[in-house]
Amino acid sequence: MGILEVISMVAALAVTLGLFGLAVWAWRRFAPASLLSVAGPRQRRMTVVETLVMGTNHRLVLIKLDGVEQLLLLGDGRLIGAPPKDAA
Repeated sequence: MGILEVISMVAALAVTLGLFGLAVWAWRRFAPASLLSVAGPRQRRMTVVETLVMGTNHRLVLIKLDGVEQLLLLGDGRLIGAPPKDAA
């Protein structure tokens, strides 16, 4: 394989990546807003604030759901304890 073949392959790769980048730029610039909202990031309602391992099979998980923090006790692959639904 000669040096000219290597240069040719690198140039072809550069052109291909350049065309792909141009297509992505054009998509973001000229695509309708309805299509961009489907592909774009969305607001998450739930986040994991902190976890604490209690033992080999148990874990405390502090989550925030719609601005309200909840403490869950997980163990053996299932939910063991959670606050009542009416608790704030």
